[in-house]
Amino acid sequence: MDRNARNTSAALLTAIRNRRGHRPPESNRPGDTVIASYNVHKCIGVDRRFDPERTASVIAEIDADVIAIQEADKRFGERSGLLKLDMLERDCGLVPVPITALSSTGHGWHGNMIMIRKGAVGGVRQLKLPGVEPRGALVVTLDLPTGKLRLVAAHFGLLKRSREQQAMAILASLAEDEVMPTLLVGDLNEWRVGRGSSLARLHPTFDPASGAVPSFPSRFPVLALDRALGHPHDLVTSVEVHDSPLARIASDHLPIKAHIDLKVVSERSAEPTDRASQAM
Repeated sequence: MDRNARNTSAALLTAIRNRRGHRPPESNRPGDTVIASYNVHKCIGVDRRFDPERTASVIAEIDADVIAIQEADKRFGERSGLLKLDMLERDCGLVPVPITALSSTGHGWHGNMIMIRKGAVGGVRQLKLPGVEPRGALVVTLDLPTGKLRLVAAHFGLLKRSREQQAMAILASLAEDEVMPTLLVGDLNEWRVGRGSSLARLHPTFDPASGAVPSFPSRFPVLALDRALGHPHDLVTSVEVHDSPLARIASDHLPIKAHIDLKVVSERSAEPTDRASQAM
């Protein structure tokens, strides 16, 4: 067996072992804020049925304080939004972070959107990401009840070289901002967790191997395509996949949920730090 084959087998075994999620020891309390990521597959389920109400029901099941959504719009033509925003606000208390959409009827930026239930939006930046396909990311500063958080919501490309370029573009953008706890979430389209991973470019700012839980395909998830990566690394206290009967059919991806603990990070941020080591 050659090296690539061994790496593939090891990564698949790791994903299968992590199917129930990466959880901290029971002695550790979970994070105080829940942030989710969900590729809704344009509200088309594995049964090939377009059903935005079903998608909204899954989002309600997730019960997150903040959720990053991928493929919220049609990809071509009018690029109109596909979600039931009124239903999500009524049933979940979730409202979209305001952005300049690619079309007058669109919800997201290259299909990416962020919805919040509590807190306030301190700033929004829309990034065009390099690569063969048109891709983008949202960089949003959130003032949450537990502290300030920078959330980066992205959908990376299908080609490894494009994903590497997109990872570097996000790091370059973060390097221009003030230092604060940062969470990178989204469908990063990479299941490898070792040196061969396109996400290795994110190290050491983020730890690409942390919290890799399988989310694809939804009927029998074995690939950790959807990620939640924190800076500092202990910002995320646990990551789990939301695996319900409805979620298994509503999209080809399962949602993931990250528990984050801003209190611990905020307390430590009062200590002197070397800005260069923050890499942002």
